[in-house]
Amino acid sequence: MASSQPLTGIELIDCAKANAEQGIATAAQLCGYGTDLNKFDRELKQACQNIGVDVKELSDLITPQHMMQQGAGIEVAPDTPSEL
Repeated sequence: MASSQPLTGIELIDCAKANAEQGIATAAQLCGYGTDLNKFDRELKQACQNIGVDVKELSDLITPQHMMQQGAGIEVAPDTPSEL
């Protein structure tokens, strides 16, 4: 659900991180910035800077742990059941 007004601070970071995989347009919309991608990007970078996190683009918020939870990891298994 999209926010009725632009989020700021940690709420903005949380929302942006949760929607980062869907792209900047969707993340901006859901975080309350509508189609103003420049303002969304600027506010997100400022919010991250305020907590000491260096973010150059939205995809920087996608962590390897998040990718593993989404099933983007690798499968490690023997070639056959007898090779356990």
